[in-house]
Amino acid sequence: MPDPKSQVEQITIALIYKFMDDMDAEAEEFGGTRSFFAGEYAKYGWSKLMAPNMGGFDVLALYSEAIQKMNENPGVPALFREIFKNAYLPYRDPETLRGFLKEIDGFTYDHSERLGDAFEYLLSVLGSQGDAGQFRTPRHIIDFMVEIIDPKKDETVLDTACGTAGFLISAYKHILKHNSKDYKPKDDHEAYDEKGVPLEALTLESPMHYKGDLLTPDERKRLAGNIKGYDISPDMVRLSLVNLYLHGFSDPHIFEYDTLTSEECWNEYADIILANPPFMSPKGGIKPHKRFSMQATRSEVLFVDYIAEHLTPNGRAAVVVPEGIIFQSGTAYKKLREMLVKNSLVAVISLPAGVFNPYSGVKTSILVMDKKLAKKTDAVLFAKIQNDGYNLGAQRRPIDKNDLPEAARVIKKWLNFRQDLQDQQDEKYPVDPVRNNLAFWVSRERIGKNGEWNLSGERYRCDRQLATAYDIVELGDTSIFQIESGGTPKSNENSYWNGGVAWITLVACRKMIS
Repeated sequence: MPDPKSQVEQITIALIYKFMDDMDAEAEEFGGTRSFFAGEYAKYGWSKLMAPNMGGFDVLALYSEAIQKMNENPGVPALFREIFKNAYLPYRDPETLRGFLKEIDGFTYDHSERLGDAFEYLLSVLGSQGDAGQFRTPRHIIDFMVEIIDPKKDETVLDTACGTAGFLISAYKHILKHNSKDYKPKDDHEAYDEKGVPLEALTLESPMHYKGDLLTPDERKRLAGNIKGYDISPDMVRLSLVNLYLHGFSDPHIFEYDTLTSEECWNEYADIILANPPFMSPKGGIKPHKRFSMQATRSEVLFVDYIAEHLTPNGRAAVVVPEGIIFQSGTAYKKLREMLVKNSLVAVISLPAGVFNPYSGVKTSILVMDKKLAKKTDAVLFAKIQNDGYNLGAQRRPIDKNDLPEAARVIKKWLNFRQDLQDQQDEKYPVDPVRNNLAFWVSRERIGKNGEWNLSGERYRCDRQLATAYDIVELGDTSIFQIESGGTPKSNENSYWNGGVAWITLVACRKMIS
């Protein structure tokens, strides 16, 4: 099968099939009875498929029939029935199937955490572009977004277009890490902030190294119930269910749901929203339901509006957006940006154009929202990632340049500082990011000055390299000088040269003469 998504689906189905048979075998070994392959479904047991007297076409017919009927099996839990819903075998070559099942037969389930990590790796390697503009979010970008948002154990976490549940898994691991006895924040911060170690490396050999052993049973149960995802694709829902199950979720909260046209979940809010929603809109645009405050037909506008509207009063979000959201001049785009800047936006992070290679070279940014902090601060932080640890070619090979550790340090310092703003009125900002090549702040008033609410950081950047003891002010400040039309004053006009009147030539705008 040339389609990577189909490959992952078939591997998923086979792994769960084998997993159920192994659990049945274990139950018998301990004196119990089979529950998955019992009664009329006993003929589909894994040992029947692997019997040496079975011919290739017999195996193909039995396996194909089994995966199509498994969602009707009363002995199979609802989660597994959902995974097998609409499952089918997309090819009819018996030798291919026999070779495939032989590989699956070699898997053992003695370490469910490793199996979950292996499945997650499989998803990352075989990630694909969907028909609706869906692009797999690279693992290091997911972890970076989770790190700066910093979800807590008692907060609800939502992904409005969850795909394979990458954001939800990363948020879960982050919470486990920060609630583990062997987690040492000082070592963690030193490694990440000072040594530039990639985020994923902080979890040591296994992403599940941290067990969350400081969590009580009630907190664990509540945490599992607080993590939720929606996706419009039944295939993605199936993969998300498996991914979460293999990471310890006995009852994952993943739902097949159209966030933009369905109203059933409209009244549900979340403390944390992490998402990389689809960018592409169908011909004629999206026809959303009437409860959206933003009148729009573009999917990226509607998704960002939905996310902003469905945060709790203290909610936080990080969402990947295409460049259209940043500077498009359409009415819906401008109204969306105005709403964000006024109500929830605290940071804009520009990503390199090749982050989604080889699936797309689309330029993207990350919008960071925090409804509580947005009320306290009069500025938005702009950060620009030039290198994310990989080259920007189709193969995305690792390189030794990585701005993400420094970006995380600066952004978290900004966000944490804003939390203590009322206690630190004597200090305007935690650092002076204006002269920082990676990040700088811009006042909300300035962003909305001309009515465009443009979120392109380069529009506001001041790249001055000045050696001066004097304060730097923005050109046009009427307390410094007045801009007049006409030519440059003649050298013999003493009122200009010696009269203390400041003037500037528009041609040489970097040179100020008084």
